[in-house]
Amino acid sequence: MPASPFIYLASQSPRRAQLLDQLAVRHRLLLPDADEDAEALEHVLPGEAPAAYVQRVTQLKLDAALARLKRRGLPPAPVLCADTTVARGRTIYGKPDDAADAVRMLGELAGHTHRVLTAVALGSARKREQALSDSRVTFGAISAARLKAYAASQEPLGKAGAYAVQGRAAAFISHISGSYSGIMGLPMYETAQLLRSFGFKV
Repeated sequence: MPASPFIYLASQSPRRAQLLDQLAVRHRLLLPDADEDAEALEHVLPGEAPAAYVQRVTQLKLDAALARLKRRGLPPAPVLCADTTVARGRTIYGKPDDAADAVRMLGELAGHTHRVLTAVALGSARKREQALSDSRVTFGAISAARLKAYAASQEPLGKAGAYAVQGRAAAFISHISGSYSGIMGLPMYETAQLLRSFGFKV
């Protein structure tokens, strides 16, 4: 039996909340305070490999969320954090600064296969577990006009690699190998394993 009937989701991503709903896991949002610089946690260290980067950032997010939980005096419960990054070789593609940056990123990914890595961590004051989902996505050729039209849709903003697999960018993808939910931002298989390790029946 889990020590708590619910978990906290420390993510502003509506997709992650939807995926937790799909697992029928009760959750409450544990979002950063206004004075927390959540974006600063996603800074890439010089020479950092994509897998090491996404796992390190997820642990930093969990540290911040557990501190937030304690600071607010909320009822104790496990906290779930995740981070997704897109990488081609050792080049890490984070969230685009604007539409022009999205066009640049997608132009570099077009016609190639890239990795989508999502690290997920579940932790409490006494225990923490982490898992990594590593998928491959292949984009076909994308014309400059299609890139600009997609970037203008605003969908790429706030998305690692400047695209959402469940959105209009699906038309760019010729092949996927790995976890579709992991590419969306929360790998269901790995997340279910973590939840079971904390006593949840998933």
